[in-house]
Amino acid sequence: MKKIHILGIAGTFMGSLAQLAKAMGFEVSGRDHAIYPPMSDQLEKAGIPVQTDMDAPLPQDAEIIVGNVMRRDRPVINELLSGFFRYRSGPQWLGEELLCDKFVLAVAGTHGKTTTSSMLACILDAAGMQPGFLIGGVPANFGVSARLGQTPFFVIEADEYDTAFFDKRSKFLHYRPRGVILNNLEFDHADIFPDLAAIERQFAHFLRLVPNQGLVVMAADTPALERVLAQGVWSPVARFGRTDTAQPWRLDGRTVWLEGAVLGDMPPCIVGAHNQRNALAALALARFAGVPPEQGLAALAQFKGVARRLQNLGTAAGVTVFDDFAHHPTAIFETIAALKAHLAQMQQTGRVIAVVDPRSNTMRAGVHQTVLADALQAADSIVFYSPPDLAWQPRVALAALGTRAQFPTSVDAVLAALLALCQPGDHVLVMSNGSFDGVHQRLLSALLAGSAGLAAVN
Repeated sequence: MKKIHILGIAGTFMGSLAQLAKAMGFEVSGRDHAIYPPMSDQLEKAGIPVQTDMDAPLPQDAEIIVGNVMRRDRPVINELLSGFFRYRSGPQWLGEELLCDKFVLAVAGTHGKTTTSSMLACILDAAGMQPGFLIGGVPANFGVSARLGQTPFFVIEADEYDTAFFDKRSKFLHYRPRGVILNNLEFDHADIFPDLAAIERQFAHFLRLVPNQGLVVMAADTPALERVLAQGVWSPVARFGRTDTAQPWRLDGRTVWLEGAVLGDMPPCIVGAHNQRNALAALALARFAGVPPEQGLAALAQFKGVARRLQNLGTAAGVTVFDDFAHHPTAIFETIAALKAHLAQMQQTGRVIAVVDPRSNTMRAGVHQTVLADALQAADSIVFYSPPDLAWQPRVALAALGTRAQFPTSVDAVLAALLALCQPGDHVLVMSNGSFDGVHQRLLSALLAGSAGLAAVN
């Protein structure tokens, strides 16, 4: 049996790759400095052993698969390079071992990749196509972030982040796509890319991989994507969006238009304007794969969402807590708007309290600080985590928010601020691309304990 050992196995991509490899018959093990749910639960269920001692000797009888979290200065990387180990990056391994004979449908863009990939997989599955997938989250319809599938169709979330310490190309250049979705394109990943033009160049390389008989599904009225297309495209392009330039797929309110005719209405479970656009893109690429548009639209009514994407974690003491992965101003803006629209649709009142964890490298560097106040403007109150080691001053950058904003400097202080602020009927929206020290569940537990204590006194 072939063996692989994965460095950085706790990440969503590498952990998903581990599950796919195990299903393919490989003997899989791995390590990471820390691991937590949902990936820890998935790997345990798959029977994949994980160690947290990063400096333990590497196995001599396994190929080493290197995640992009592994920096060159780590001792384990020096051991890898000093020995006679076989090694590849995760994306290269995936492309060569699995995707080489798959009908790959890839979803790329700055925002919405996880949700759109999940929608696409759900549409194909509802059509009986039993696709495989690797997604950067856990779709509720499947309960796992990756599976092999029973047919050649394979949906993959196509990330533009770099591949490994020895391969600075974007991950998606290893994926061999037949059809792609380009949801949007903005500057992000400031630790990897110097400017937006550098990201556009990687997307241009990506489009070179799509065959002439393939399809590029692209958001209309997106200047950065138009610049990408201007660098060369050899396959048909289908645009989607909310304006007349979005052809053949267009949204008018919740009404879906295809090639100038009404297809139907977007199902009520698709919450928020950004998710409606995501769904439109998924419908377009599903049609390319062979799903009739009417059938695809009907399938979306069964979409159950994705973990950590506007996920309702529960209610305690009348306060509902939502978890979301948003960590870019555009995503923050869209997520707040989606929650407020959902509450209005459900005829629910109460404040929206936005909690922001500036964890990503781009946020920590303050790249987007000048537009963050606008992104948060619709929230009724804002709790912005401001650790002392940030490279900028949130209190100064977000001064336009006035007294609605607080800037606690520790996670414990974030929790204390929320407990002092929350009232029955409030909706707390926690936005972070990390664990945020479990502040979501800590808040629910504290609220529950407080309400129980109050009931006992009364």
